[in-house]
Amino acid sequence: MEINWNEIESKWRNKWIENKDFETEPNDKPKKFITVAYPYPNSPQHIGHGRTYTLADVHARFYRMKGYNVLFPMGFHYTGTPVLGMAKRIEAGEKEILDGLRNIYHVPEEDIKTFVEPIKIADYFHEEIKSGMIEMGYSIDWRREFTTIVPGYQKFIEWQITTLKENGKIIQGSHPVGWCPKDNNPVSQHDTMGDVEPKIDDKNYLVKFQFGDLVFPITTLRPETIFGITNFWVNPNVTYKKVTVDNEKWIVSEECAHKLKFFEKEISIEGDIPGSQLIDRYATSHNGNEIPILPADFVEPGMGTGLVMSVPAHAPKDYQALMDLKAKNHKLASKIDPIPIITTEGYGVIPAKEICEKMGVANQIDQKLDEATNELYNKEFTTGKLNERCGEFAGIKVEFGRDKVREWLEINEHLEKFPVLENGPVRCRCGAECVVKILSNQWFLNYGDEDWKTLARKCFDEMNILPNKIKTEFHDVVSWLHERACARQQGLGTKLPWDKDWIVESLSDSVIYMAYYTISRFVNEGKVNPENLTKELFDFILLDIGDLDSAAKSSKLSENLVSAMKKEFTYFYPVDSRHSGRDLVQNHLTFFVLNHVAIFDKKYWPQEIVVNGSVMMDGAKMSKSMGNIIPLRTAIREHGADPIRLAIISSAELLQDADFNMESVSGIQGKLQSLLDDCSKVKQGEINNLEPEDRWILSKTQNLIGQVTEAVEKMRLREALHDILFSFESDLSWYNKRVQAKGRENNSAILHKINSDRVAMLSPFAPHVAEEMWAALGNNELVSKSAWPEFAKGLVDATAIQSEELLKSTIDDIANILKVTKITPKKIVIYVNSDEMKSKVYRKVLGIMVGGQNNMGVVMKELIADPETTDAKKMPDFIQKVIKDLHSESEEIKQMKLESDSFNEKEFLKSELSDIGKKEFGVGVLVYSENDSDIYDPKGKARHARPFKPAILIE
Repeated sequence: MEINWNEIESKWRNKWIENKDFETEPNDKPKKFITVAYPYPNSPQHIGHGRTYTLADVHARFYRMKGYNVLFPMGFHYTGTPVLGMAKRIEAGEKEILDGLRNIYHVPEEDIKTFVEPIKIADYFHEEIKSGMIEMGYSIDWRREFTTIVPGYQKFIEWQITTLKENGKIIQGSHPVGWCPKDNNPVSQHDTMGDVEPKIDDKNYLVKFQFGDLVFPITTLRPETIFGITNFWVNPNVTYKKVTVDNEKWIVSEECAHKLKFFEKEISIEGDIPGSQLIDRYATSHNGNEIPILPADFVEPGMGTGLVMSVPAHAPKDYQALMDLKAKNHKLASKIDPIPIITTEGYGVIPAKEICEKMGVANQIDQKLDEATNELYNKEFTTGKLNERCGEFAGIKVEFGRDKVREWLEINEHLEKFPVLENGPVRCRCGAECVVKILSNQWFLNYGDEDWKTLARKCFDEMNILPNKIKTEFHDVVSWLHERACARQQGLGTKLPWDKDWIVESLSDSVIYMAYYTISRFVNEGKVNPENLTKELFDFILLDIGDLDSAAKSSKLSENLVSAMKKEFTYFYPVDSRHSGRDLVQNHLTFFVLNHVAIFDKKYWPQEIVVNGSVMMDGAKMSKSMGNIIPLRTAIREHGADPIRLAIISSAELLQDADFNMESVSGIQGKLQSLLDDCSKVKQGEINNLEPEDRWILSKTQNLIGQVTEAVEKMRLREALHDILFSFESDLSWYNKRVQAKGRENNSAILHKINSDRVAMLSPFAPHVAEEMWAALGNNELVSKSAWPEFAKGLVDATAIQSEELLKSTIDDIANILKVTKITPKKIVIYVNSDEMKSKVYRKVLGIMVGGQNNMGVVMKELIADPETTDAKKMPDFIQKVIKDLHSESEEIKQMKLESDSFNEKEFLKSELSDIGKKEFGVGVLVYSENDSDIYDPKGKARHARPFKPAILIE
């Protein structure tokens, strides 16, 4: 019968809810506290969002079955400006957003009408997302749910931000931030289209040159290269602006003039000057040199000031642009030669010329120029030294000289900072392009503090990060992080306790909220009111500051209730595993660690971070414009939650971008249907009188348990799922073939045991249908409440595994011979090795290869050195073939052979080959040892037999 997915899933969800299976409190069990980044409710979740939450749920369900008391809670992040921008766009009747609401998310018209109020948007999608999470079967303790604008949580944020300020982590000053010029607010990832975190490069500088009585300002990342300037580049097709900047008159592009308004400068535009009027004229450098201005169409007015300095000896793009002009016989350009100022190991006098020629750069629009630039800049920065043209800086390494030159220029008022958006253009959700703004008298989290960074690095080094290779990304983020605005003046959120004109910024109020989960149920149940949540209470519960009596008096709560809240926190904290997408490494996940180490004792620092990639749809990024966004609840209704869960998990390992497609969903549905049918056909019973194939399949099941357990612990969920559902199928197929060949009907209890283990391991992945399978197996309790199968090394029969592998490989060898010769066999004869020296040599080679060595020379050396196998020097061909045999086998099989030394090939094959041989090939199979007195060996095949590689005669 075909599975009705929605019906089955609804049935088991109701059971879990009825039993309150996922509601948890402190008890005597060891605990696991699993959290995942809470969603921002400005749209329904689609299949891409489902990945992070599904991975976290598998993790939580796995540990619950492993005997842990697992807390897996969920909240909703209302803080910030996205719903404000969305409400404005809806009120303005913006077609794109209204089409999305109607045609992709199918929001009813009566609800869309209310969306001019931001809170209505958040509330609507909050319920949509929560319903989808319930339908996906996420094992969440919903008693702890909160939004970030409820009074209880706001009290918690007031405590958090006050504690940071008291600890010296919040400062007031002037710093660059990403800024929306339309909303007049700092912006972070949650505020931008495409969830892009504005990344500010504050090591970009503006160097001032003179153009008559005007300042000719140039931006650069490499102030040390001013000694090698040969010319400036100006776009002749751009109309530049004469701008008064504070008390100076500058020439800049119109785009630059706009950016300067946000740099705490008084700006007024005085007039225009066409770029063409600047060409072939001269600007003056800091040391009085006259530098020509040349034309370049590649100069973008939106980059820097729209004016560029040229250092052709060390900048491949400048070198190639100069060569292109020379090729056109440009009069001024033809007189210019590159000026080398950096000596770098591996390069000659003009490094840019060398690398352009080496890479075959054709012209100034050649894409290879980016690669050439990166390679040369990195090399010069790490190994280059400034030469004698750099005056007092001669002989200094570039990595140190850069700052020294910058300081010198700054002191002499030739340079100032010009921070830029490194990953621009970035757009606010309101549609405006974001800029960099220097905020004064703003409140900042001092993430640039080296002592704070050191603590964070210590936490990252000591915690588990999955996959481990992403740890370097966290260290990179900590290194470049600087002061970050922690308050804004618009949006939803918590008021800054000491300055009510400001609201705590959305990423600043979502860093230690996991601690609030531990006590939120007391607020939700009405046992604690927001006004009870005093600073003294939080200090006592979360920081062990003060005492029970003072906390109870301050909060006006009973000592018993305060003790219960503290017990809840100290039992569940720290966070054992934090799940999130890779896009949050550069902000939230790093801030999560920074804020924990700033506030909590080391015993409460996070234990693990799990990072996953995103989800593609049929190879393309999900986007409204592509029309490939599938809302999660729509997918559940049409295909079932479990098939969606498995399709997401099976499409990629953790950090890879998963490529989701509907074909895989259909295949998974079929696989689950088949397994459910199998579970319905077997009965529990006594397992006794084991045949060789029974011992083999039970041993393989133990190995499966070991492999899957290790894979889930390391969050290699695709591998684990593949082992449970697919890889093991080939073992079952062989087992069934063996059973059928013998005509057996007494193996139902064994299949029941095997399927019980598989279904139990499938349960965290496909929880609803696993419950249905568990019931079909005759169980009364729920599989989600059963114990995870435990791997028992003692139940792995090494001899059974190696013997069955011998049988399989022998059958395969016979089949291959028949395929090649195309004969119908009348007689099949198998010859097994009985030569004692061959056996000794084989086991010796096996031991060497399990140790990791397979070089013929090394193997032979070890064989000859052992008195037991010194005669191996007489059989090099045999050894070479043995190495080849073993090289083709899995490490598992080699290990099993090594562990089993009491195995009689002849007796096993005589006993087991007959039935399956007759079924497979229609003829009996004879088995001989090569030294049998009655051997039938008309073609002398027996002497070719090797251990585990019988010789074969087919007539």
